[in-house]
Amino acid sequence: MSSTKDLDSLVFAFPEVHEDATLRITFERTLRVPDDETTYGLPPSLGEFPVFLDPRARESLIPMWQSEAMWMNFSTNSGYPFLVKIGVGGLNAITGEPFRSEIDFADDDYVEIPTQPWLDGFYADPTTVRQFVAMPLGGGYSVAEQLTGTDDGTIRLVVAPLRADKWAERPQFRYMSEMICGSVPDASADGMGLGAGGSITQSIATPIEPTENWETSSPAKAVVRIINSAACQELTNANPPHKPLTIEQYRQYNYPWFQWYEDSLARQGDSPFNKAKTVKQVGEDNDEQPLPDNTSFAPPTPIVLGP
Repeated sequence: MSSTKDLDSLVFAFPEVHEDATLRITFERTLRVPDDETTYGLPPSLGEFPVFLDPRARESLIPMWQSEAMWMNFSTNSGYPFLVKIGVGGLNAITGEPFRSEIDFADDDYVEIPTQPWLDGFYADPTTVRQFVAMPLGGGYSVAEQLTGTDDGTIRLVVAPLRADKWAERPQFRYMSEMICGSVPDASADGMGLGAGGSITQSIATPIEPTENWETSSPAKAVVRIINSAACQELTNANPPHKPLTIEQYRQYNYPWFQWYEDSLARQGDSPFNKAKTVKQVGEDNDEQPLPDNTSFAPPTPIVLGP
C-alpha cells in the first residue's frame, strides 16, 4: 500500500448546494465501558482516531486496537442541517436492516445533524445503545457476523444536505472545507469489525425535518475500513495510536461522564440488534476472554448536556 495521509476526519462539503453546507465526522477514541448489568453515561473523547486515505484504493482507514471502543462525532460550524446514513459491517446502525445507499424516508433509516450530535453504538432501545467495540473478523464477535453471517469490516456513510432555499430561512455562518470520499472496498481476511459492548444511555433522535427539505439528488458517500492497530505501521507507514486506557487508569485521571437524552424526540420500537450477543457473551460461549479489562464500577453522576 502506498503512503497515506493522516486526515483526522472526514469532511463532506456541498458548495454546489450552499457555501455553508459542510459536515465534519470524526471517530473518537474512548473508554470501553464494562459489559455488565449497568447502563453507563457517555464517556468523553480521549482524542480522535487518525483517518488515513489511500489515493489508489480510494478508501479511508482507521486503526483500532482489539476490544477498543469508539464513538462518532458529527459537527458543522455553521449549524447547517444534514441527513446521515450509517452502515456498520453491512447493517444500518440505526435500524439493524441490511445497509442500502438509497435513503428510506418511510423507515427513517438515518439521523439528522445537528439534532443527533454523536453516535456511541448500535441502537438497542429508546434509551440505550450498545457501545461500538472493535474485534477481529471471523470469530463471530461482530454484530453483523452474528446477524447475517458476514461482515465487510467497514463503516459506510451517506450524507445529504438541506436544500439551500430552506437554509436561507435560517441563521447562517460561513464555513468552507473539502470533501473526502471513497468507494466500497472488498473485506480483507484480517480485518476488524464492530461488536456490541456495554450499555450506554443515549437516545437516537427521530427525524423531524420534512423529507422534501433534503437535497438528495447527489448524496456524498464514504467508506472507512477498520484495521488492527498492530498492522498500522505496515499498512499506513505511520505509528499506531497508543493503547487505550484501562478502566482503573481512566478513573485515576478522573475523566468526566456525560448525559444527553431527549425523551420527546427519542426513536421508539424494538431493535434487531437486541438479538446480537455482546463481545463478552460471545467470548463466554467460545471459552475465550476477549476483553482484557471489564471491571464493573459505580459510575459517577454525569454532567447533563442539553440537546
